[in-house]
Amino acid sequence: MQTLPFSQRQDGDFLKVTGVVDHGDHRGRLLGFPTANIAVPEETVPKGVWAGTVHIGPLFRRSLHVAAVSVGDRPTYYSHGHRLLEANLLDFTGDLYGKTVVVTLRSLIRPQRKFSGTDELVDQIQDDVAQVRKWALEAGLGGFLGEVQEPELSKSIGERRP
Repeated sequence: MQTLPFSQRQDGDFLKVTGVVDHGDHRGRLLGFPTANIAVPEETVPKGVWAGTVHIGPLFRRSLHVAAVSVGDRPTYYSHGHRLLEANLLDFTGDLYGKTVVVTLRSLIRPQRKFSGTDELVDQIQDDVAQVRKWALEAGLGGFLGEVQEPELSKSIGERRP
């Protein structure tokens, strides 16, 4: 029996995908949104862009990261691409190739769609990342972002309000 570098299970309302990060075509990095890529069998994980989390490392020593996660066949660039999970770990720098990660899909941001080109795709990814940041703050995961964004609070420190 062949063992796939993939497993899926429902945990409450969350879908978890465990896999080994593999090299992709490095397009995410070129666009300014590097991703951890995990191949997923067709029709097992719903297509779309998700707010999620990624655990890196062995059990009991895992680090947690907030991520914008795309699952799909990348229709902007491929007419018949293979299904791939691409997780953009927000505010993360490092090399994940060959590491096992656990990706939890927590909230669907939008369905997958084809864009007219790279510029339109980048604009949408920027919006997706902003929505994931907002989701993380609302979900109490702001401490797992590199920069906790609370603009009104930081502006009011030291200021007197009438």
